[in-house]
Amino acid sequence: MLRRWQRTRQVGLCDPRVNPQCAVSDDWPADGRLRLLSFNIQVGISTERYRHYLTRGWQHLLPHNSRALNLQRIGEMLNDYDLVALQEADGGSLRSGFVNQVEHLAHLGAFPYWYQQLNRNLGRFAQHSNGVLSRLRPTLLEDHPLPGPPGRGAMLMRLGEGPDAVVVVMMHLALGPRTRTRQLAYIRELISGYRHQVLMGDMNTHATDLLQHSPLRDLGLLAPQIEATFPSWRPQRCLDHILLSPGLQLERFEVLPMPISDHLPVAVEIRLPGTLGGPTPPMLNTPSHG
Repeated sequence: MLRRWQRTRQVGLCDPRVNPQCAVSDDWPADGRLRLLSFNIQVGISTERYRHYLTRGWQHLLPHNSRALNLQRIGEMLNDYDLVALQEADGGSLRSGFVNQVEHLAHLGAFPYWYQQLNRNLGRFAQHSNGVLSRLRPTLLEDHPLPGPPGRGAMLMRLGEGPDAVVVVMMHLALGPRTRTRQLAYIRELISGYRHQVLMGDMNTHATDLLQHSPLRDLGLLAPQIEATFPSWRPQRCLDHILLSPGLQLERFEVLPMPISDHLPVAVEIRLPGTLGGPTPPMLNTPSHG
């Protein structure tokens, strides 16, 4: 299925963008821990009530001065993390004041590496994007449009080489269950060759559906803790997740009480493979293959 899809939708092997304002270090974290966060930022729009989808809906089309303050608050929060997956970011259009929000947050959070995945290009009116911010140089970075109607994508990042390599897939999945199943089958095939797996993003369904009733069900993935993330002002639905393979040791999990977007951010801290009772592995000194 993967090769057949690749013939119709281009898969890109990418280089991450480098933030010239940050010192670049390719070392594995000294404490052997990796702090990950996933956040659907709703292009910087603050939504605090259901009625705001109507009264503030124009902000999906036009700029507003509150967006800069919201991004500033998000950027301050990101300082505590090593790898961040962003959904519903704008890549630089009229509504964002022609600010590439992925790049802007990379600067605010002092991330050496970043990448913007453009999934729906509406020219100067909207640049619907996912993003990744990283303090570690990936040894592989891939841009994957997902099956289904255009507009959904996933990014695959590999950290390290060999049996201790960690593959991280960051995604924003479809609302419809049938399309979402096709997308998860595609992602399942992407990660099949890796022992250590992290899946993170806005998956638009409950973790139980992902772990028990989807193409991921045979992988033995774990949802560290199931908590509601949507809507942010009164969370009732579990839509945003960070799923881990059993070989990754969980240190901490948190849904952050930060109701800026209509989703709440989720975060985990894991201990990296190869650091359990052993020295820091040298593998991340390898140059990027992307």
